[in-house]
Amino acid sequence: MTDTPGLTGNVPSTDDDGKETVVVVGKESVGKSELVAGLSGTTPTTGNFRGTTVDIERYESEEFVFVDTPGILLGTDTETTRTAISAVEATETVLLVVRATNIDDDLEDLLPLVQGKVGAIAVTFWDKVENPTEARSELNALADDLGVPLAPVDARNVSRVATDGGGTAIDGTDHKQLVNALRDADEFPGRVHRQTGIHLDPPETIIEHPLLGPFVSIVLLLLPAAVAVHFANAVAAELSPRVSSLLEPAVQWANDLPGPLAAVLGGDYGLLSMGPFLFVWAGPTILIFAVFMAVYKKSGLVTRITASLHPYLRRVGLTGRDLVRVVMGFGCNVPAVTSTRGCSDCTRRTTVSAIGFGSACSYQFPATLAVFAAVEMPWLVLPYVGILTVTTLVYARLIAPERARTASLATENRAFLQWPNWQSVWRETRTVVRSFFLKALPVFAGIVLVASLLDYFGVLDVMGEALGPVMGLFNLPGKTALVVVMGSIRKDGLLLLQSDGLSATLSAMSPIQVLTAVYLAGVLLPCLVTAITVAKELSPRYAGRMLLRQAAAAIGFSLLIGWGGAVLF
Repeated sequence: MTDTPGLTGNVPSTDDDGKETVVVVGKESVGKSELVAGLSGTTPTTGNFRGTTVDIERYESEEFVFVDTPGILLGTDTETTRTAISAVEATETVLLVVRATNIDDDLEDLLPLVQGKVGAIAVTFWDKVENPTEARSELNALADDLGVPLAPVDARNVSRVATDGGGTAIDGTDHKQLVNALRDADEFPGRVHRQTGIHLDPPETIIEHPLLGPFVSIVLLLLPAAVAVHFANAVAAELSPRVSSLLEPAVQWANDLPGPLAAVLGGDYGLLSMGPFLFVWAGPTILIFAVFMAVYKKSGLVTRITASLHPYLRRVGLTGRDLVRVVMGFGCNVPAVTSTRGCSDCTRRTTVSAIGFGSACSYQFPATLAVFAAVEMPWLVLPYVGILTVTTLVYARLIAPERARTASLATENRAFLQWPNWQSVWRETRTVVRSFFLKALPVFAGIVLVASLLDYFGVLDVMGEALGPVMGLFNLPGKTALVVVMGSIRKDGLLLLQSDGLSATLSAMSPIQVLTAVYLAGVLLPCLVTAITVAKELSPRYAGRMLLRQAAAAIGFSLLIGWGGAVLF
């Protein structure tokens, strides 16, 4: 066996311990990650595959180094599929993962991709097979025909027998079968001549109902955001005053420092002032949201929701897969944008734009609720969410290329619903949280630095005063200009509306004016963290075009809300 020369970053191209490198490949939702995590019994390290920005996880066992690739979606142009295929081409040894419930189709689709490589086949979802004895006999005959060892397993329960008290396996039978299969690895043929006849369709649920299914799917997608915001607000309400009290001495000390340094550390937009908001408010939201989405993914719900909503979303240039990414943005835009690597090339940019426009992240949504509560109009959240949803869909329809509106659904057959393995949920959650801390946090620190210096030198006040007259175009008071400016930099800039300096202005505003101000400040531009992430993922040029296009759409929609609402109400 040979090493994988295409792995960079934390994934080395060679293994210093002389362990054999095995690339694990298969379609989406076949249990690859659970499989290699159980085989290795270790925590993965993450790096990028050569020439791409796609993360690939590396698991190391006593004998092998497993490289877990993204799920393959045949017939699509997703970056993740290209990366998985490139990983296969760049290595010699492959563990091909197929589903027992659809084994004949999976082998027909995937064997041409691994032809000439050396390896073994893991057959997952074996616990779903109705007649294991007869099916096992068919697998043995199939293995003889292919000349490659096959190992039937339940991916959720593949774990080495613990010698340190840390394992959860009972007997390790599946683990032993897989390891032995890899030790006996042989060359893959390009096609299969024998059919097993094993096929099992998952039972239908209410999600597949032609009328109720889309409604239930939308409720399920919005549930994580609602629960995350509710509980995060409850936690933050308890922690925020205590954290502020603890940091007060540090803020006072920072304010005694030389001018610019005092502004960067202890000013209104300084690290000590804004940092707690990041952890106290955004942190719990992201964590809860990430757990929900991990459960959805590992249980098979995401695949079903995707299929249910796709026929309706295609009309606006999105797919069901794309909507899941947009909803992810309600936790944090950064992981949502990076997850669009699994979207089709013809819809990815539309999806990224929809995230930047309509995904009210863990900063924006709590700040919005706080403003509505300050004017004793909490009911405004309902029209706000409705308007945000409708305008996001309209915006996506306006910018989507023609071919995006005829895109096929990039997914496999209906997934089995099952209780997720909590270890796999934690791995998925950890990936999202890790992305937040490693990608969003450094950008957050840079934005705080710039914003605090702009505030110190009076630039923000000048911008607010210059834009004051423009606010009249939206039927808004001139003093709301600073809120729009700060909301364009950081979404929690919306909180300026309830500050002491603007409290009188806010209390004198009508419900339509409050709604318009919050909407305009929230969607005029994506937050800088999101914009920088888009520039890294796609290109700085596209990020610039996206900013201009979003600003134009936000201005148009805000004019309609401000004056249309005033006429109607």
